[in-house]
Amino acid sequence: MQYFLAVAREGSFTRAADALHMTQPPLSRQIKDLEEELRTPLFDRSGRRVTLTEEGLLFRERAQEAVDLFESIRLEMSAGSESVCGEIRIACGETEAVSLIADAARGLRADHGSVTFRLLSGDGDFVQESLQRGAADLGLLVTGSVDGEAYDFLELPSKDRWGVLMGEGCALASHPSVTRDDLAAMPLILPYRAARSSDLMAWFGADKDDLDVVATYDLAYNASRFAREGVGLAVALDGIVDVGPGTGLVFRPLSPALETNLFVVWRKHQRLPRAAQALVRALRTNATPKA
Repeated sequence: MQYFLAVAREGSFTRAADALHMTQPPLSRQIKDLEEELRTPLFDRSGRRVTLTEEGLLFRERAQEAVDLFESIRLEMSAGSESVCGEIRIACGETEAVSLIADAARGLRADHGSVTFRLLSGDGDFVQESLQRGAADLGLLVTGSVDGEAYDFLELPSKDRWGVLMGEGCALASHPSVTRDDLAAMPLILPYRAARSSDLMAWFGADKDDLDVVATYDLAYNASRFAREGVGLAVALDGIVDVGPGTGLVFRPLSPALETNLFVVWRKHQRLPRAAQALVRALRTNATPKA
């Protein structure tokens, strides 16, 4: 898989062989054996540059995850039974609550300097898919509840607040908050996952079927650019996008207020790497109210 990833990265068997400090024939043979084992071609060799087939694109993602996982296991096993080291892979939704994880991570590194972190970003579906296929050790979910049969979890002592990002020249920018009636006839930019079904859509009530949704998004920063240019109003969580002076943006909370819970989750019946266990302990300590 490391040989395969090198060829995919370099786009050439010759350059990949040079990067791996080996000759090309054995590298080509290894890739051919891999393709025969998988019973599918991974590379299109017809052009001047070697490119990935559709199957190769899928395999590259899985191969990178497998190589990363093996390296994490190797580091943990070689470090001894009590050592806390290696990489913690965290799949995160967009939320200001990442700062809580960052604070725990800073404290963990103060005690265990060899611990590193891999941050994977996406929506809630991405977080759960990353956990299910073993690409992430921990996930940060912005959701009303967690499936207790699939995950162990820790609820964080924080909530995210929904509101609207808009250009500073928008008429609603002068309002202290935004109501359902304010948004009824406005072009909206909604988070893709929430636009299908969520507490957010329930907030709109009977008006949800009549909303003028002009765009959906996965990343709030990109949605904020559309909002700033006047394409629509971006419904988003507070604290993700900078709305300070000079940004051309303002944020106004929804009214009535809509908040959502935050959970750190991991697969049930899965033994977490020691470093991930240590991070969960640090988060749990921070989440426990002080007497």
